[in-house]
Amino acid sequence: MKFFADTADIAEIEKLVETGMIDGVTTNPSLIAKSGQNILDVTKKITEIVRGPVSAEVTALDFKTMVKEGRKLGAIAENIAIKVPLTVDGLKACQVFRADGFMVNVTLCFSASQALLAAKAGATFISPFVGRMDDLGVDGMELIEKIADIYSAYPDFNTEILVASARNVHHVEQAAVIGADVATLPPKVIWDLYNHKLTDLGLAAFMKDWEATGQSIL
Repeated sequence: MKFFADTADIAEIEKLVETGMIDGVTTNPSLIAKSGQNILDVTKKITEIVRGPVSAEVTALDFKTMVKEGRKLGAIAENIAIKVPLTVDGLKACQVFRADGFMVNVTLCFSASQALLAAKAGATFISPFVGRMDDLGVDGMELIEKIADIYSAYPDFNTEILVASARNVHHVEQAAVIGADVATLPPKVIWDLYNHKLTDLGLAAFMKDWEATGQSIL
């Protein structure tokens, strides 16, 4: 499974990239607003830090303007994935961008039928929002499982399942068991993946015993 950082915070991205565990970045208008930077400037910076896909989202809702915005975003760097909403105009734009040779991330997916449409439109990534499904009292992971089943039934589909709105480590583990291709995660959730109290307790015990020997490896 690939891990994308869901943030536009340059400092956070730099720290995460140093771990060697980050394969890409996703942004959206809310994250850009939170960064306080110009969308073109901050996106360019991110593409220079991260080698993998960097999702940059259009803000237009109509097809023609989406295409104009998407092509401008796509021109920033070769690793840009143009992000479009799962609407009629968004999927029309997806087909144009794919014909242009751009990667496309179709976002705000909440049903298996929507995911099917995105795959037919040639999307590089489909982004189902599991956390927001959970907020509505629906098991978001059931959606991931349905999409995985549909995509596996049609070998010609090359769309990767990008689990979005993941809120915790459990979401990541469940998505991995199902076989999702990517999980895009807030930095906090990525750091939480490393943590387990038994690891901390075990390390503390090892260090105590080592100190008692009076030895040094160096």
